[in-house]
Amino acid sequence: MANADERRFDVLRAIVADYVSNQEPVGSKTIVERHNLGVSSATVRNDMATLEEEGYITQPHTSAGRIPTDKGYRLFVDRLSEIKPLSAAERRAITTFLDSGTDLDDVLRRSVRLLAQLTRQVAVVQYPMLTNAAVRHLEVVPLTPARLMLVLITDSGRVDQRTVDLGDVITEDGVARLRTVLNSAMSGRRLNEAAARVAELPDKSPGDLRDALIRVCTVLVESLAEHPEERLVLGGTANLTRNVADFPGSLRQVLEALEEQVVVLKLLAATRNPGAITVRIGEENEDEQMRSTSVVSIGYGQDTVLGGMGVVGPTRMDYPGTIAAVRAVANYVGQILSGR
Repeated sequence: MANADERRFDVLRAIVADYVSNQEPVGSKTIVERHNLGVSSATVRNDMATLEEEGYITQPHTSAGRIPTDKGYRLFVDRLSEIKPLSAAERRAITTFLDSGTDLDDVLRRSVRLLAQLTRQVAVVQYPMLTNAAVRHLEVVPLTPARLMLVLITDSGRVDQRTVDLGDVITEDGVARLRTVLNSAMSGRRLNEAAARVAELPDKSPGDLRDALIRVCTVLVESLAEHPEERLVLGGTANLTRNVADFPGSLRQVLEALEEQVVVLKLLAATRNPGAITVRIGEENEDEQMRSTSVVSIGYGQDTVLGGMGVVGPTRMDYPGTIAAVRAVANYVGQILSGR
Protein backbone atom coordinates (compact mmCIF):
# COMPACT_ATOMS: atom_id res chain seq x y z
CA MET A 1 0.00 0.00 0.00
CA ALA A 2 2.87 2.32 0.87
CA ASN A 3 4.31 1.72 -2.59
CA ALA A 4 0.99 2.63 -4.23
CA ASP A 5 0.85 5.82 -2.12
CA GLU A 6 4.40 6.72 -3.12
CA ARG A 7 3.64 6.07 -6.78
CA ARG A 8 0.52 8.28 -6.61
CA PHE A 9 2.61 11.01 -4.98
CA ASP A 10 5.11 10.70 -7.87
CA VAL A 11 2.19 11.18 -10.27
CA LEU A 12 1.03 14.25 -8.31
CA ARG A 13 4.58 15.64 -8.29
CA ALA A 14 4.77 15.18 -12.09
CA ILE A 15 1.44 16.99 -12.55
CA VAL A 16 2.59 19.89 -10.33
CA ALA A 17 5.93 20.18 -12.16
CA ASP A 18 4.39 20.15 -15.64
CA TYR A 19 1.49 22.45 -14.80
CA VAL A 20 3.76 25.00 -13.09
CA SER A 21 6.09 24.89 -16.06
CA ASN A 22 3.58 24.94 -18.94
CA GLN A 23 0.27 26.18 -17.49
CA GLU A 24 -1.45 23.35 -19.41
CA PRO A 25 -3.56 20.56 -17.85
CA VAL A 26 -1.51 17.35 -17.67
CA GLY A 27 -2.62 14.00 -19.14
CA SER A 28 -1.48 10.46 -18.34
CA LYS A 29 0.28 10.06 -21.70
CA THR A 30 2.40 13.18 -21.03
CA ILE A 31 3.37 11.91 -17.57
CA VAL A 32 4.50 8.54 -18.95
CA GLU A 33 6.51 10.20 -21.74
CA ARG A 34 8.21 12.85 -19.60
CA HIS A 35 8.72 11.41 -16.15
CA ASN A 36 9.95 7.83 -16.47
CA LEU A 37 7.82 6.48 -13.60
CA GLY A 38 8.22 2.89 -14.82
CA VAL A 39 4.48 2.19 -15.03
CA SER A 40 1.91 2.05 -17.83
CA SER A 41 -0.49 4.75 -18.94
CA ALA A 42 -3.34 2.68 -17.50
CA THR A 43 -1.72 2.64 -14.04
CA VAL A 44 -1.12 6.40 -14.21
CA ARG A 45 -4.78 6.91 -15.24
CA ASN A 46 -5.93 4.84 -12.25
CA ASP A 47 -3.64 6.82 -9.93
CA MET A 48 -4.98 10.08 -11.37
CA ALA A 49 -8.55 8.89 -10.77
CA THR A 50 -7.68 8.17 -7.12
CA LEU A 51 -5.91 11.52 -6.71
CA GLU A 52 -8.97 13.25 -8.16
CA GLU A 53 -11.34 11.37 -5.81
CA GLU A 54 -9.17 12.42 -2.86
CA GLY A 55 -9.23 16.08 -3.96
CA TYR A 56 -5.56 16.48 -4.92
CA ILE A 57 -6.16 17.17 -8.62
CA THR A 58 -9.11 18.34 -10.67
CA GLN A 59 -10.23 18.39 -14.29
CA PRO A 60 -10.71 21.91 -15.66
CA HIS A 61 -13.64 22.21 -18.08
CA THR A 62 -13.64 19.45 -20.69
CA SER A 63 -9.86 19.04 -20.88
CA ALA A 64 -8.51 15.50 -20.76
CA GLY A 65 -5.72 16.66 -18.46
CA ARG A 66 -5.70 17.46 -14.75
CA ILE A 67 -4.34 20.33 -12.67
CA PRO A 68 -3.39 20.41 -8.96
CA THR A 69 -5.86 21.72 -6.37
CA ASP A 70 -4.83 23.76 -3.31
CA LYS A 71 -4.87 20.45 -1.40
CA GLY A 72 -2.55 18.93 -4.00
CA TYR A 73 -0.09 21.83 -3.79
CA ARG A 74 -0.18 21.56 0.02
CA LEU A 75 0.77 17.86 -0.07
CA PHE A 76 3.51 18.63 -2.60
CA VAL A 77 4.95 21.42 -0.41
CA ASP A 78 4.70 19.33 2.78
CA ARG A 79 6.61 16.50 1.10
CA LEU A 80 9.38 18.67 -0.35
CA SER A 81 12.42 16.74 0.79
CA GLU A 82 14.98 18.92 -0.89
CA ILE A 83 14.83 22.58 -1.80
CA LYS A 84 16.45 23.50 -5.09
CA PRO A 85 19.65 25.23 -3.91
CA LEU A 86 20.74 28.50 -5.43
CA SER A 87 23.86 28.34 -7.56
CA ALA A 88 27.15 29.79 -6.30
CA ALA A 89 26.78 32.58 -8.87
CA GLU A 90 23.27 33.43 -7.61
CA ARG A 91 24.48 33.48 -4.00
CA ARG A 92 27.42 35.74 -4.92
CA ALA A 93 25.08 38.09 -6.80
CA ILE A 94 22.76 38.33 -3.77
CA THR A 95 25.64 39.05 -1.38
CA THR A 96 27.21 41.68 -3.64
CA PHE A 97 23.88 43.40 -4.35
CA LEU A 98 22.77 43.55 -0.71
CA ASP A 99 26.21 44.31 0.77
CA SER A 100 26.38 47.54 -1.21
CA GLY A 101 23.20 48.87 0.48
CA THR A 102 24.04 52.15 2.19
CA ASP A 103 21.51 52.06 5.06
CA LEU A 104 18.45 50.16 6.31
CA ASP A 105 16.07 51.73 3.75
CA ASP A 106 18.44 50.91 0.90
CA VAL A 107 19.00 47.31 2.06
CA LEU A 108 15.24 46.67 2.30
CA ARG A 109 14.54 48.27 -1.10
CA ARG A 110 17.29 46.15 -2.66
CA SER A 111 15.92 43.02 -0.95
CA VAL A 112 12.47 43.54 -2.43
CA ARG A 113 13.84 44.22 -5.91
CA LEU A 114 16.04 41.13 -5.72
CA LEU A 115 13.29 38.82 -4.43
CA ALA A 116 10.89 40.03 -7.14
CA GLN A 117 13.52 39.36 -9.82
CA LEU A 118 14.53 35.92 -8.47
CA THR A 119 10.96 34.63 -8.05
CA ARG A 120 9.13 36.70 -10.69
CA GLN A 121 6.43 37.30 -8.08
CA VAL A 122 5.43 40.19 -5.81
CA ALA A 123 7.99 40.64 -3.01
CA VAL A 124 7.29 42.29 0.33
CA VAL A 125 9.56 43.17 3.26
CA GLN A 126 8.48 44.49 6.64
CA TYR A 127 10.62 47.07 8.44
CA PRO A 128 12.35 45.75 11.58
CA MET A 129 9.98 45.36 14.51
CA LEU A 130 10.57 47.81 17.33
CA THR A 131 9.65 45.24 19.95
CA ASN A 132 12.87 43.38 19.16
CA ALA A 133 15.15 46.39 18.60
CA ALA A 134 17.53 47.95 21.11
CA VAL A 135 19.36 51.28 21.09
CA ARG A 136 22.93 50.91 19.90
CA HIS A 137 23.92 54.59 20.20
CA LEU A 138 22.57 58.12 20.21
CA GLU A 139 24.69 60.80 18.56
CA VAL A 140 24.03 64.45 19.48
CA VAL A 141 25.29 66.91 16.84
CA PRO A 142 25.15 70.71 17.35
CA LEU A 143 23.81 72.40 14.19
CA THR A 144 23.82 75.88 15.72
CA PRO A 145 24.40 76.99 19.34
CA ALA A 146 20.65 76.58 19.96
CA ARG A 147 19.79 73.67 17.62
CA LEU A 148 20.77 70.00 17.82
CA MET A 149 20.47 66.99 15.56
CA LEU A 150 19.76 63.65 17.27
CA VAL A 151 20.84 60.51 15.38
CA LEU A 152 19.35 57.38 16.94
CA ILE A 153 20.91 54.08 15.80
CA THR A 154 19.35 50.71 16.72
CA ASP A 155 20.87 47.23 16.60
CA SER A 156 18.40 46.36 13.79
CA GLY A 157 20.01 48.93 11.50
CA ARG A 158 17.41 51.64 11.86
CA VAL A 159 18.82 55.19 11.78
CA ASP A 160 16.45 57.97 12.83
CA GLN A 161 17.37 61.65 12.62
CA ARG A 162 15.53 64.44 14.44
CA THR A 163 16.28 68.11 15.01
CA VAL A 164 15.56 69.89 18.30
CA ASP A 165 15.28 73.65 18.83
CA LEU A 166 16.47 74.31 22.36
CA GLY A 167 15.15 77.85 22.72
CA ASP A 168 18.47 78.84 24.27
CA VAL A 169 22.16 78.38 23.51
CA ILE A 170 24.13 75.39 24.78
CA THR A 171 27.91 75.09 25.16
CA GLU A 172 30.06 72.32 23.67
CA ASP A 173 30.53 70.98 27.18
CA GLY A 174 26.75 71.00 27.65
CA VAL A 175 26.30 68.98 24.42
CA ALA A 176 28.91 66.45 25.59
CA ARG A 177 27.17 66.06 28.96
CA LEU A 178 23.79 65.68 27.24
CA ARG A 179 25.23 62.96 25.02
CA THR A 180 26.65 61.09 28.04
CA VAL A 181 23.43 61.33 30.09
CA LEU A 182 21.24 60.17 27.19
CA ASN A 183 23.46 57.26 26.15
CA SER A 184 23.84 56.01 29.72
CA ALA A 185 20.03 55.89 29.97
CA MET A 186 19.39 54.32 26.54
CA SER A 187 22.31 52.27 25.21
CA GLY A 188 21.64 48.53 24.97
CA ARG A 189 18.02 48.85 26.09
CA ARG A 190 14.91 47.80 24.16
CA LEU A 191 13.16 50.80 22.67
CA ASN A 192 10.14 50.75 24.98
CA GLU A 193 12.42 50.54 28.04
CA ALA A 194 14.65 53.29 26.60
CA ALA A 195 11.58 55.51 26.11
CA ALA A 196 10.58 55.04 29.77
CA ARG A 197 14.12 55.85 30.98
CA VAL A 198 14.32 58.95 28.76
CA ALA A 199 10.95 60.22 30.02
CA GLU A 200 12.33 60.20 33.60
CA LEU A 201 15.60 62.03 32.80
CA PRO A 202 14.50 65.71 33.10
CA ASP A 203 13.44 65.22 36.74
CA LYS A 204 16.86 63.81 37.66
CA SER A 205 19.06 66.14 35.60
CA PRO A 206 21.34 68.98 36.73
CA GLY A 207 19.53 72.34 36.75
CA ASP A 208 21.57 73.87 33.92
CA LEU A 209 20.68 71.00 31.55
CA ARG A 210 17.03 70.62 32.55
CA ASP A 211 15.41 72.85 29.90
CA ALA A 212 17.51 71.33 27.10
CA LEU A 213 16.77 67.80 28.34
CA ILE A 214 13.03 68.42 28.46
CA ARG A 215 13.03 69.42 24.77
CA VAL A 216 15.41 66.64 23.69
CA CYS A 217 13.59 63.96 25.68
CA THR A 218 10.19 64.98 24.28
CA VAL A 219 11.48 64.47 20.73
CA LEU A 220 13.25 61.22 21.63
CA VAL A 221 10.20 59.65 23.28
CA GLU A 222 8.16 60.41 20.12
CA SER A 223 10.88 58.84 17.98
CA LEU A 224 11.14 55.72 20.17
CA ALA A 225 7.37 55.29 20.23
CA GLU A 226 6.93 55.22 16.45
CA HIS A 227 6.18 51.89 14.79
CA PRO A 228 8.20 51.36 11.63
CA GLU A 229 7.17 47.68 11.64
CA GLU A 230 3.94 48.99 10.13
CA ARG A 231 5.96 50.17 7.13
CA LEU A 232 6.34 47.82 4.22
CA VAL A 233 8.32 47.78 1.01
CA LEU A 234 6.59 46.12 -1.96
CA GLY A 235 8.08 45.32 -5.34
CA GLY A 236 7.29 43.43 -8.51
CA THR A 237 3.51 43.95 -8.50
CA ALA A 238 3.57 43.98 -12.30
CA ASN A 239 4.74 40.33 -12.19
CA LEU A 240 1.19 39.28 -11.30
CA THR A 241 -0.15 40.69 -14.55
CA ARG A 242 2.07 38.42 -16.67
CA ASN A 243 -0.33 35.50 -16.27
CA VAL A 244 -3.81 36.90 -15.76
CA ALA A 245 -5.24 33.39 -16.31
CA ASP A 246 -3.81 32.38 -12.92
CA PHE A 247 -6.29 34.74 -11.27
CA PRO A 248 -9.63 34.12 -12.99
CA GLY A 249 -11.75 37.16 -12.17
CA SER A 250 -9.72 38.00 -9.07
CA LEU A 251 -6.51 39.77 -10.15
CA ARG A 252 -7.98 43.19 -9.41
CA GLN A 253 -9.00 42.00 -5.91
CA VAL A 254 -5.47 40.73 -5.28
CA LEU A 255 -3.89 44.00 -6.42
CA GLU A 256 -6.31 45.99 -4.23
CA ALA A 257 -5.54 43.77 -1.24
CA LEU A 258 -1.79 44.28 -1.71
CA GLU A 259 -2.36 48.04 -1.44
CA GLU A 260 -3.83 47.54 2.04
CA GLN A 261 -1.00 47.46 4.53
CA VAL A 262 -3.06 45.59 7.14
CA VAL A 263 -3.68 42.69 4.74
CA VAL A 264 0.01 42.38 3.86
CA LEU A 265 1.10 42.60 7.52
CA LYS A 266 -1.29 39.71 8.26
CA LEU A 267 0.39 37.67 5.51
CA LEU A 268 3.71 38.10 7.32
CA ALA A 269 2.32 37.61 10.82
CA ALA A 270 3.22 33.92 11.01
CA THR A 271 6.95 34.60 10.66
CA ARG A 272 7.99 34.22 14.29
CA ASN A 273 11.13 32.07 14.07
CA PRO A 274 14.15 33.22 12.06
CA GLY A 275 14.69 30.91 9.10
CA ALA A 276 11.32 29.10 9.42
CA ILE A 277 9.43 29.19 6.10
CA THR A 278 5.63 29.45 6.11
CA VAL A 279 3.69 28.58 2.95
CA ARG A 280 0.01 29.50 2.72
CA ILE A 281 -1.79 28.12 -0.33
CA GLY A 282 -5.03 29.45 -1.79
CA GLU A 283 -7.90 28.89 0.63
CA GLU A 284 -5.48 28.79 3.57
CA ASN A 285 -5.12 32.56 3.28
CA GLU A 286 -7.22 34.34 5.86
CA ASP A 287 -8.12 37.29 3.65
CA GLU A 288 -10.78 36.43 1.08
CA GLN A 289 -9.18 38.63 -1.60
CA MET A 290 -6.00 36.53 -1.40
CA ARG A 291 -7.63 33.10 -1.85
CA SER A 292 -6.29 32.74 -5.40
CA THR A 293 -2.68 33.31 -4.26
CA SER A 294 0.08 31.50 -2.43
CA VAL A 295 2.26 33.30 0.09
CA VAL A 296 5.78 32.13 0.99
CA SER A 297 7.07 34.04 4.02
CA ILE A 298 9.92 33.95 6.51
CA GLY A 299 11.25 35.91 9.47
CA TYR A 300 14.62 37.57 8.90
CA GLY A 301 17.20 38.14 11.61
CA GLN A 302 19.99 36.19 13.28
CA ASP A 303 19.00 35.22 16.84
CA THR A 304 15.65 37.01 16.94
CA VAL A 305 13.18 37.92 14.20
CA LEU A 306 13.62 41.55 13.15
CA GLY A 307 10.74 41.49 10.64
CA GLY A 308 9.03 39.41 7.99
CA MET A 309 9.57 39.07 4.25
CA GLY A 310 8.07 36.96 1.53
CA VAL A 311 6.52 36.68 -1.89
CA VAL A 312 2.94 36.59 -3.15
CA GLY A 313 2.08 34.82 -6.38
CA PRO A 314 -0.41 32.45 -7.97
CA THR A 315 -0.93 28.96 -6.53
CA ARG A 316 0.73 27.76 -9.76
CA MET A 317 4.14 28.61 -8.37
CA ASP A 318 7.64 27.12 -8.48
CA TYR A 319 7.57 26.30 -4.76
CA PRO A 320 11.10 24.78 -4.43
CA GLY A 321 12.72 27.70 -6.28
CA THR A 322 10.64 30.33 -4.47
CA ILE A 323 11.33 28.86 -1.02
CA ALA A 324 15.08 28.72 -1.78
CA ALA A 325 15.15 32.37 -2.93
CA VAL A 326 13.12 33.66 0.04
CA ARG A 327 15.30 31.74 2.50
CA ALA A 328 18.56 32.92 0.91
CA VAL A 329 17.61 36.62 0.77
CA ALA A 330 16.29 36.54 4.35
CA ASN A 331 19.51 34.91 5.52
CA TYR A 332 21.71 37.58 3.89
CA VAL A 333 19.50 40.47 5.08
CA GLY A 334 19.67 39.11 8.64
CA GLN A 335 23.46 38.88 8.45
CA ILE A 336 23.84 42.39 7.01
CA LEU A 337 21.56 44.07 9.57
CA SER A 338 23.11 42.20 12.50
CA GLY A 339 26.56 43.33 11.38
CA ARG A 340 25.65 47.01 11.09
